[in-house]
Amino acid sequence: MQRISDLEAWRDYAHAQRTQGRHVGLVPTMGALHQGHASLFRAARSNGDLVLATVFVNPRQFNDASDLAAYPRTPESDVEMAEHNGVDCLVEPSLDAMWPDYPDATPTTVSVRGIGDRLEGAGRPGHFDGVASVIAKLFAITGPCRAYFGEKDYQQMCVVRQMVRDLAFEVDVVGCPIVRDVDGLAISSRNVLLSAEGRSRALALSRALALVGEQPATASEHRQRLEQCLGEAGVATSYVEVADPVTLAASNDDEVGIRRALVAGVVDNVRLIDNAPVTLRARNS
Repeated sequence: MQRISDLEAWRDYAHAQRTQGRHVGLVPTMGALHQGHASLFRAARSNGDLVLATVFVNPRQFNDASDLAAYPRTPESDVEMAEHNGVDCLVEPSLDAMWPDYPDATPTTVSVRGIGDRLEGAGRPGHFDGVASVIAKLFAITGPCRAYFGEKDYQQMCVVRQMVRDLAFEVDVVGCPIVRDVDGLAISSRNVLLSAEGRSRALALSRALALVGEQPATASEHRQRLEQCLGEAGVATSYVEVADPVTLAASNDDEVGIRRALVAGVVDNVRLIDNAPVTLRARNS
């Protein structure tokens, strides 16, 4: 596995691979790699891509300094995880290289309005501006590629897809299924911050989503069941929503078909998110 930190070397490497007829599969990460990331590496390799993974903890997507400070960093195990799961090139750019003006604001920002303003965006102002800006930079450096994103961060994936569409990046965004632990908890780098008791309560997110996924209901009924399940488990709810799977606009009770249920809660001061498809039926049907 090759390791790169210099931005121009990264750009040259991706370009050289394409000139040799290879397709680049980009997997952006913030490190603390786990089996969810490994599934993205494997998905890229199964598509025949050269797997290029980035590790960069992007400070511009954190609106809470304590959250940034607490974010887990595991550089040695990251290298091992990447090497053992088919990564061809691991890119580890420095903060100075990615954001030369930091901690001052970077003059240029990519903002995806609408999708980026609700749900996570409403509770974390500026979060998706930071996400979209760093992903745009990763795409600009990497060049034409397939980019792999896990559906656990469903809203992030929607934001990136809208940005690619609007700015005409030569990037195919590939969504990959959520990877869950044996108890059903969606695998996340933040899970290591949970106590044993907190982890038990956190299971309410996946269990609530599984419950509402069992049978069709109106959007309001799905929301009520989700809120009830999380409340009974003692999870401090940030939001519960049933939304259009592309725009994430909130669904109403006149809609039918497949939508996305998205939940966020705080356990042990750790913010957790999860989501799943649900089926809507019309009122009084």
